[in-house]
Amino acid sequence: MGESGGTPLVGDDLLAQRDERADAAQNRARLLDAAARLVAERGAADVTMDEVAAAAGVGKGTVFRRFGSRTGLMRALIDHDERKLQHGFLFGPPPLGPGAPPLERLLAYGRARLEHTLAHRDILNQALEAGGMQRYTMPVVMASTTHVRMLLIELGVARPEVAALALEAPLHADAAAFLSDVEGLSTAEIVQQWEQLAISIAG
Repeated sequence: MGESGGTPLVGDDLLAQRDERADAAQNRARLLDAAARLVAERGAADVTMDEVAAAAGVGKGTVFRRFGSRTGLMRALIDHDERKLQHGFLFGPPPLGPGAPPLERLLAYGRARLEHTLAHRDILNQALEAGGMQRYTMPVVMASTTHVRMLLIELGVARPEVAALALEAPLHADAAAFLSDVEGLSTAEIVQQWEQLAISIAG
């Protein structure tokens, strides 16, 4: 007997449970990959649960069981993509990852972060609006800030707190959306101006 009073799983029952967990993990990965493709094509606001389920080849009920709601799916997608981005700048190939000069890494990071932000800007904006000053302590923002500060220190900026915030401001979802939707700048134009700012701050 286990501590809960149930019968321990053995033999075929244990294998069945492992298979079920493997199937659940595969379904989750397929759903996130499908959602990422659809978001990249049309933006998060126009992607429905039905479309994600169809693209992943599963039933709509599976999407709700895995994520609870559309918001839950989008938040999981942000986390999924954020983990990939963080893995890229921590362990991936240069120039985003280690091995390139700090300025090259900083510029590569700005491009990657901006692409990620624009892909998820509507969901990110909701999170930032609810956070107020706490936006700066959100895990996503803190990981970005820490990385930018470390690169600025490598570039010789002794106290990079203000400089890091200045560099990150245009990469936040609300600023990126304003530059794109109100100012009418393309992603390439935002990147170009951000790179000029980064080079100026880096000296």
